[in-house]
Amino acid sequence: MAKQNVAEQFVDILTRAGVKRLYGVVGDSLNPVVDAVRRHSAIDWIHVRHEETAAFAAGAEAQITGRLAACAGSCGPGNLHLINGLYDAHRSMAPVLALASHIPSSEIGLGYFQETHPDRLFGECSHYSEMISSPQQMPRLLQTAIQHAVGRSGVSVVTLPGDIADHAAPEKPVETALVTTRPTVRPGDAEIDRLVDLIDGAEKVTLFCGSGTKGAHAEVMEFAQKIKSPVGHALRGKEWIQYDNPYDVGMSGLLGYGAAYEATHECDLLILLGTDFPYNAFLPDDVTIVQVDVRPENLGRRSKLDLAVWGDVKETLRCLTPRVRTKDNRKFLDRMLKKHADALEGVVKAYTRKVDKHVPIHPEYVAAVLDEMADDDAVFTVDTGMCNVWAARYLTPNGRRRVIGSFSHGSMANALPMAIGAQFTDRGRQVVSMSGDGGFSMLMGDFLTLVQYDLPVKVVLFNNSSLSMVELEMLVAGLPSHGTTNKNPDFAAVARACGAHGVRVEKPKELAGALKSAFKHKGPALVDVVTDPNALSIPPKIRADMVTGFALSASKMVLDGGVGRMLQMARSNLRNVPRP
Repeated sequence: MAKQNVAEQFVDILTRAGVKRLYGVVGDSLNPVVDAVRRHSAIDWIHVRHEETAAFAAGAEAQITGRLAACAGSCGPGNLHLINGLYDAHRSMAPVLALASHIPSSEIGLGYFQETHPDRLFGECSHYSEMISSPQQMPRLLQTAIQHAVGRSGVSVVTLPGDIADHAAPEKPVETALVTTRPTVRPGDAEIDRLVDLIDGAEKVTLFCGSGTKGAHAEVMEFAQKIKSPVGHALRGKEWIQYDNPYDVGMSGLLGYGAAYEATHECDLLILLGTDFPYNAFLPDDVTIVQVDVRPENLGRRSKLDLAVWGDVKETLRCLTPRVRTKDNRKFLDRMLKKHADALEGVVKAYTRKVDKHVPIHPEYVAAVLDEMADDDAVFTVDTGMCNVWAARYLTPNGRRRVIGSFSHGSMANALPMAIGAQFTDRGRQVVSMSGDGGFSMLMGDFLTLVQYDLPVKVVLFNNSSLSMVELEMLVAGLPSHGTTNKNPDFAAVARACGAHGVRVEKPKELAGALKSAFKHKGPALVDVVTDPNALSIPPKIRADMVTGFALSASKMVLDGGVGRMLQMARSNLRNVPRP
């Protein structure tokens, strides 16, 4: 048997860790690794048009599968392009291994052509970033990187000079077992005892849930039923906790709706379950707060805690629920459910009158029709900006659908690249990219990746020829909008020129037919929907001190607008409220 080189050994270890694809753009320092992938039957090289897309795609694949995914960039500018997508994957807690190939090892530190120092550059967006300086470091260094990515749910970066990749691998390398799954974490008995005392001593308890409630829906519902608690959620918790939830009071935060804000502020005890909710202006400062999180670094960094519980949400509730006393008084829960339904009644009216005739098309109408027509197990990837609003308000979770976006990092142009990674995991599953015209045009070149691999991603383009979330930020700050207008082509014609299905929609009556034809098309498709740039309805009370960071950060600063089928859910929950 011919002796392996380092690149071949590298690829072997990736496949042993379960990696199926390596997303990237080829380049000279990467050639040994790309050639090793070419000759390996268990892994594919996915050629994208921009390395940022490679990192976003790998992050989306990891979020869909829960397994390690990988991307690669060539030396210097090539691997630098990975950084934005890696930031997003890291902040989304997606296990991703990034290969940053490097200049010849003999030239490092001498100002060589395309020289950078990737082992330093990626330090902030990774749990582990190290360089392989000699063949003898393999496979231990790569194994360590993989276990950091999987064990800590984030990014690891391995820097590999091209000449080292081509060297012979060490004789008889030690093949130790790889950690490819995470354990569950149970809190200590002292924390459980203290939490039981707090819950039993409180009259009004509210649960606020984030993405850490994934896989714990049944446990959260059982717990809420026993303590008669309203259940609110952050955006990243929506897909895991809102469906089949008779205690739902909506979402808090920038895009919030319903009674989640009131429920978190009017309770005696607020329990934060698996959420690193970033907007502390929406959290109360005068109630008892408990936070449960599997990542101890998240505990207490958003609000002052009365009790920090280090543990997996599911395991914590399994320990906790049998021990707390059943609460019989549900007045607080019923009052919050009533507030929630009333709040949703108030915001739907503006978008239920003649929306099927309004030109330009209401984006809310587009999102509502899309929600109705999409598959029950569809994966939605969502661009940052106003598409976040429409996804938060209109996509109906059911336990099978997935909604992925740059919800923590807040990057533009994420939806199309994420759709690529999501679709590669299952070509038979419907994947819909909810793209804004600003985000889509930023990485539009990778629409060609859909065509090249005949990926059946459906791009639904909310085309209002503006950066409308930025316009909102400017308006709230008292500034005239400037530099936010896009002069766009007919994107459907561009799609057809690329070899994909493309249709442009300018009238509401054309929308359902256009979506139906796109969904029936077996390959990639784009529906370019011309939407109303003036669709935003600004709340009546705006203060300059309400503007922070991303956009708005105060309790009443939410975008007024429709809420899709959530009103039906709220009305249904109200019917279950016992009558005196």
